[in-house]
Amino acid sequence: MSIERALELAEAARGRAYPKPTVGAVLVREGRVVGEGVTEADGRHGEVVALEQAAEAARGATLYVTMEPCAHHGSTPPCVDAILAAGVAKVVAASLDPNPAATGGLEVLRTAGVEIELDDRVGARRQNEAWRTWVVHGRPFVTYKVAVTLDWRVTVPGSRWVSGEESRRLVHELRAASDAVAVGMGTVRLENPRLDARGVGATRQPRRLAFGSGLLPEGSVLELRPGPLEQELQRLGEEGVQSLLLEGGPTLGGAFLRARLVDKLLLFVAPVLAGTGSGPVDRLDEPIRPVSVTSRMVGEDVLLEAYLREP
Repeated sequence: MSIERALELAEAARGRAYPKPTVGAVLVREGRVVGEGVTEADGRHGEVVALEQAAEAARGATLYVTMEPCAHHGSTPPCVDAILAAGVAKVVAASLDPNPAATGGLEVLRTAGVEIELDDRVGARRQNEAWRTWVVHGRPFVTYKVAVTLDWRVTVPGSRWVSGEESRRLVHELRAASDAVAVGMGTVRLENPRLDARGVGATRQPRRLAFGSGLLPEGSVLELRPGPLEQELQRLGEEGVQSLLLEGGPTLGGAFLRARLVDKLLLFVAPVLAGTGSGPVDRLDEPIRPVSVTSRMVGEDVLLEAYLREP
């Protein structure tokens, strides 16, 4: 089905259009793909790219798109105008646009006589999870990353690391894909971490933050964020930070979880028993049940990915 192809296009181009969302589009006419597109670095939307490729073949075609076509004038004209001008007969969207300034494209098309279908896909929403959270809530999408042993400890006696080399490389890739990375002041005092993305060909470095109070160590490259967590996240959102990777210890992780500010949990489980040490969260006021949990192997570790809310 061509919605899957549109999702593939968007996934392959993830982050290309930052800070805009990435949208994949496929035009099909009489069973044949006549145009494909994805949001470009210059801001052109995937629908427009696909329409340009299809040219006259777009007339009477079906457009499969990973997010509802926009209906507003932003840095580019509304995609719905281009779709109507091209004579597209049907539009199938895998998600709605959550941006209050741009939503409503499907309704505009329906009113103009285009057949529409919403084929709501969790995968489509997750492709732009950080942007969606930023647009809707005005704060970054927060991912709490933590490595634990089989007996749920965050340290291993006599070892600097809990997780394996492949997991540590993935963490650097996560940093490179994040707008900001943060720890708490407890971690700062113990480790004075750099929090930069190393060895993964990062094209940009994330902002590196420390939540808490006190003085940063001399020579620290971190930004101190001493205010209440909710306020600091709102300020980061106002500064354009869409994604935050939280690498703090149990105290900071617990504080974010109690405040219901964690959107996704990445738990690297290493095949070792530590026998002593603290867990990944200091305390919770009540149990938190994820809306979904998946697992996969990363080297010798198991990575659990838990969404605490859907984007």
